[in-house]
Amino acid sequence: MTQPPNQPPNEPPNQPPAGPPTGPPSGGFGAPQDPPPGGFGEPTPPPADPFAKQPPPAGPATGGYGSPPTPPAGGYGSPPPPPPGSYPTPPAPQPNGYGYPQAPQPGYGYPQGAPGQPGMPQQGYGYPTQPMYGAPQPGPAGSGGGKKFSTQMQIIVAAAVAVVLIIGAAVVYTSTRGDDDKGNQASTSGSTGGSEGKDGEGKGSEGDGLAGGSEKAPGSTKSKVAFQLPQPEVASVTSVKGSWLTDKAYVKSGVNEVVAHDRDKGTKLWSVPVPGEVCGASRHMTKDYKSAILFKEGKPTKEKKYPACNQVGVVDLAVGKLLWSKSVTAATGGDRPVQFNEVTLSGTTVAAGGTSGGAAFNLTSGAELWKPKVGADRCYDMGYGGGEALAVVRKCGSYDSPQLTIQALNPATGAPLSSYQMPAGVEYASIVSTKPLVVAANVGDTAGDGSAISDFFSIDAATGKLTVRISADAEKYAARCGSTDVENCRAAVVGNNRLYLPTEDHDGTSEYGDTNEVVAFDLTTGKLLGGRADAGDRYSLVPLRMDGTNVIAYKKPPYDKGGQIVSIDGETFKQTLLMENPGDEAVRDAETLFSIDHSELLYGEGRFYLSKQLISERRDSQADEKLYLVVGFRTD
Repeated sequence: MTQPPNQPPNEPPNQPPAGPPTGPPSGGFGAPQDPPPGGFGEPTPPPADPFAKQPPPAGPATGGYGSPPTPPAGGYGSPPPPPPGSYPTPPAPQPNGYGYPQAPQPGYGYPQGAPGQPGMPQQGYGYPTQPMYGAPQPGPAGSGGGKKFSTQMQIIVAAAVAVVLIIGAAVVYTSTRGDDDKGNQASTSGSTGGSEGKDGEGKGSEGDGLAGGSEKAPGSTKSKVAFQLPQPEVASVTSVKGSWLTDKAYVKSGVNEVVAHDRDKGTKLWSVPVPGEVCGASRHMTKDYKSAILFKEGKPTKEKKYPACNQVGVVDLAVGKLLWSKSVTAATGGDRPVQFNEVTLSGTTVAAGGTSGGAAFNLTSGAELWKPKVGADRCYDMGYGGGEALAVVRKCGSYDSPQLTIQALNPATGAPLSSYQMPAGVEYASIVSTKPLVVAANVGDTAGDGSAISDFFSIDAATGKLTVRISADAEKYAARCGSTDVENCRAAVVGNNRLYLPTEDHDGTSEYGDTNEVVAFDLTTGKLLGGRADAGDRYSLVPLRMDGTNVIAYKKPPYDKGGQIVSIDGETFKQTLLMENPGDEAVRDAETLFSIDHSELLYGEGRFYLSKQLISERRDSQADEKLYLVVGFRTD
């Protein structure tokens, strides 16, 4: 769950972890448990197989995104097939052998018995393993010179095996069932620029889509490159934050402008120039494709090398027009415009936040609804979460002893509808979703990996009461938030009254390459629900957004394949492949140049776009390297 906030662009791709993830602490019923030796739910290694696959060709040069370490002698051996023999007459079992029922062990995320009571068999990450292939069977009469099985003994053993299989089937069923759903509550995306429906949550077609969502699987899931936009040449680190997908265009912030491109060809449709860098952008948009941006007051000059990010504006993404822009001064006096760090949108309210306080404007007219003010208690609005509702993280007290409060707001007036006080000592909090209201925070600085998440808080927005607090150990779960950006959480997606999170990468079944899963927590009980979506060997799942009751996720690829987009059923975790990107080297290199933690990912209607948020001058080592601002893929 690593994410140093505001990492410079063109950073080297994430490297494989130094070792397997630290196992989770033991817990009560339904809590994540310590993995068994060998990793998270990893089966006991099978016997050596003389028919194992030969090593594939050598991988690309080191440093490529997702490339594995140099393989040792022996190559990339894939998991061997089962020993000779087929069900229902498998080879004779060996104690703790491959496919043999294991002794009960705590399973990662799987319900356990009460202390002192027998636990369930190991399942790994809250999901059942394969059926009891290799379960003990009665041996053939007279084999090996041993005593024959009597008819009575054969009946007894056969009955025992039948019971095991029935229990296994029951586990398969119950582990894929969660608690009662609390409704179809969609949320904003966990990825900047993500969207749902026309008001900002990714586009989708009605009709013959997947059950629970509007995104449908195409006739062929094989994608091709739609277009590649080269990275502009700049003299220093430059912000290009913001990307949106409308019914006709892919819109992306460029250098001192906002540009619309044809969704399939990348050709420029229109451009809206602004005086300085686009230093902030809302991930939400209205049904008629309007969204909010922040931009700097001008370009750098000798007299003013660092212009302030103090301009708020609204762009009509359908026609390419800056409807209005303005700055605001603090209510406490002075004529210096207030600087902002982030901006969001909810209904007809545009809300911008920063360390000097927050301000809000009417979406259509730009009229001020409220402006920054600091009272005797030294409280100010750090930032806002938008989408279906509006919420704020409000900070009070001294620098050494801050107190954060989460408030649901009336979007028209800014008046608090409810308030929840975060635990003492929490310096920053992030709003994952406003409806339902879900907040992430690093309590007691226990998440020391830069993810800014140790716990999630499910809050009743009507009363301000805490519904449940969910512990999300940074060593187990891979979501991340920006410390100072209230609405910059990634890979944490809310819908169906559930919080969907990816696990940290861990060893898979192949000799080289990690994998992970997506699991879900109930936002009423805090319980880790049964079921999971597996990324598959050498892939890593990253939830992007909700699509109705489904989760749209990106599968980060291994070094020798293209990435994938899948739709995950929000209840059963069944995956449907929507897109698979080309695996040839040039395309792979372009796709994997984008760091997931510091890029914007958008998927909708068979189109997938990866884009930069920050760009910088080309380094000497990149002289011959192709650098892209955007890479887009599409299916036919």
